[in-house]
Amino acid sequence: MPQEHGSTQYISSSKRYRSIELCAGAGGLALGLEQAGFDPVLLLDNVDFPCRTLHLNRPQWNVRKMDLKEFDPAEDERLYDVDLLSAGLPRVQASATNTRGRGSDLELELLKAAIWLVPGIQPRALLIENLPDLVTKDRYAADREHAEKELEHLGYDVRWFEVNASDYGVSQVRRHGIMLAFKGGAGDGFRMPQVLPPPPPVGAVLRDSMASRGWKQADEWAAQADQLAPTLVGGSWERGGADLGPTGSKRLWAKMGVNGGTVADAPPGPDFHWAPENGPAGMVALTVPQVALLQGFPADWQLSGRKTNQYRQVGNATPPPVGRALGQAIRRVLERS
Repeated sequence: MPQEHGSTQYISSSKRYRSIELCAGAGGLALGLEQAGFDPVLLLDNVDFPCRTLHLNRPQWNVRKMDLKEFDPAEDERLYDVDLLSAGLPRVQASATNTRGRGSDLELELLKAAIWLVPGIQPRALLIENLPDLVTKDRYAADREHAEKELEHLGYDVRWFEVNASDYGVSQVRRHGIMLAFKGGAGDGFRMPQVLPPPPPVGAVLRDSMASRGWKQADEWAAQADQLAPTLVGGSWERGGADLGPTGSKRLWAKMGVNGGTVADAPPGPDFHWAPENGPAGMVALTVPQVALLQGFPADWQLSGRKTNQYRQVGNATPPPVGRALGQAIRRVLERS
């Protein structure tokens, strides 16, 4: 049975399950799955900073820096017949976005590469996380059909659905597109994770951090920052600095007195005068650790690299509570099959 730890549920059974994580990033999905009872035998990512982050926080994890398309599971017999193959794949282009000239060809190639690994690994379950558009939009219908045909041919039943991170304890409006597949008809027993009570607003989550350097207006700011955060966007590894997302997100941040156009090095000091009516210069900026809290990471989760690289890792991560909720739902299926 689950045990309550504050607002978080953890599986109390001593049985642990084995998993492989593709495109592991900063470890948000892997951390949530670990809390649900899954121990990774391998985590894969092709960027140095996330790999170092994983080593910092879980030295015992087997982390490899390599391209997913070059990965061959036949090289390691420990990877055969794991319980779960999971992947937080690079995001496809959202239908409302027109800034990515190249489209989503690379991201869809990685989706196919993840599916191609299934025959060699034969996991009991497959979990792929991405933007909701991958699940809901007609532009990706052929890609969904291809994945379903490949997996059904291998004896897996496939389902697509959307979840919102705020339903699972994350103080952020953040929607995820999910593909789940179970081997041998086990998916008939799958039930959606139970929705939790509404999470606290931004001000409640960040009040103590905002006051940590003696800022006198922390309580005033926190009282009016009474909404959930808009979706945090990590952006590309190739270009751009750290900010809190597109123009629409910045407007929502401004309503909470936050300058969404930058990321701060430290919380405000005692002499900072918060006057949002004066524009960005009068607004408070969030730090990477504060953004990580809004993403559902624990306060002690370490991030490698400098500020911009840290922010990209956090913004691109799956919130750990989402991974935990999905992991618990998957685990319940595996326990019965």
